[in-house]
Amino acid sequence: MKLPFLRSLLVVALVSIAVPATALDSNKWRLQCSGGADSDGVITLRITPKDGTPTDVAVAIKDNTGENGVARAIRDAIKAQVGDRYKAETDDGEDVLVKKRGRQPDYEVAVASNTVKGVRVTLDRE
Repeated sequence: MKLPFLRSLLVVALVSIAVPATALDSNKWRLQCSGGADSDGVITLRITPKDGTPTDVAVAIKDNTGENGVARAIRDAIKAQVGDRYKAETDDGEDVLVKKRGRQPDYEVAVASNTVKGVRVTLDRE
């Protein structure tokens, strides 16, 4: 009984190793902001184009900023710091859509750090 389970586990492990790192690349990302800021802090996003150099986007957040305000701050920081390569817009108030412009390569977005208490940023490829 344990042997088939171990075989299945081995297959899953091998498949996950075989998935290329570029599987996280996309042409559009949704950043979902939840929770209000319980402190001042900085959210640092890392945008990495396929086969390119990562760019960090620092987003300063003030205490008592609501999730919609956090989303607007992220949108504005992306526009100011890498706006020529990506389009950023808010959606549903608390979400930020980030889309590549023109012939830019697909890219990955990650939260490199978050020192804002009470705020979570969830990332989804679209």
